[in-house]
Amino acid sequence: MRVEGYRPYFYSHEPGEPPHVHIDKGAATAKVWLHDASVARSSGFTAQELGKLQRLVRNEQVVLKGAWDAFFGT
Repeated sequence: MRVEGYRPYFYSHEPGEPPHVHIDKGAATAKVWLHDASVARSSGFTAQELGKLQRLVRNEQVVLKGAWDAFFGT
């Protein structure tokens, strides 16, 4: 999945973490919780870009949570 140059993905080894998605674009990276689209951490994104990422996660929350469940077998 790529949206406007952003690449959301999951790491395969993050035991015990709540559902979240990592999002990269260029050298910038962020981790966003799926339950409320809050930013857990980020590096290289502007505040405006982080707002855009949060809207992306909210808009695709059902799809991303379904992908999380399928990926991790939950």
